[in-house]
Amino acid sequence: MEGHIKSQTTNGITTISFFHPQSNSMPGALLRQLAEEITNAGKNEQSKVIVLQSEGDKAFCAGASFDELISIKDLETGKKFFSGFAMVINAIRTAPKFVIARVQGKAVGGGVGIASAADYTLAVDTASVKLSELAVGIGPFVVGPAVERKVGTSAFTSLSINAAEWQTAQWAKEKGLYMDIFKTVEEMDAAVAKLADTLSKSNPEAMAMLKKAFWSGTENWDTLLIERAEMSGKLVLSDFTVNAINKFKAK
Repeated sequence: MEGHIKSQTTNGITTISFFHPQSNSMPGALLRQLAEEITNAGKNEQSKVIVLQSEGDKAFCAGASFDELISIKDLETGKKFFSGFAMVINAIRTAPKFVIARVQGKAVGGGVGIASAADYTLAVDTASVKLSELAVGIGPFVVGPAVERKVGTSAFTSLSINAAEWQTAQWAKEKGLYMDIFKTVEEMDAAVAKLADTLSKSNPEAMAMLKKAFWSGTENWDTLLIERAEMSGKLVLSDFTVNAINKFKAK
């Protein structure tokens, strides 16, 4: 399998990194592994805070793997694939630890969903965002609840409809997706390290209670996001979507 997931816990900080050679686009197997690592970190008594990041100096996450999308031939396979992003979002949601996302590059589709699901997201000022799903014949159904929760209905609607256009990191900060943005990766990493260190020394019980309070009202996401995955799985089978994805791959 191309790509990998790495996890390491040091001084109460669990750093989980994901990588795929195609701009950190995520095939289903990697998504399920990422969700498992987040869940494990949540259960690890030695872990007090989780830092979620991708490797490389370009894209944070290019969303779904087009190679895998184009290979889907039946509804059950499509539902299973899109359930991968649902599992990652729900793993972040239910982990009793704060998740800090480090966004070092552009985020597309599912990548925006991951950045939105994190409890506290820091980014560089070149980390533009785009929900491109409608442009390839589907929609941001699975990641939608996480994005809408973070930026509000109006901004989520704008991102979803204007699917071919990038929004700047400054826009993402103004909408509440990014807590802060930085001119350099080094400045961002210093801020991530400082916050993670502070949280690693904070009261775990208080943080767990805060986390639960922050996510109040999302208890139905275990079923909602899987239902949304089935919607995307159905659409990805259509001739319109197959043709649209092939055009994107040919660019």
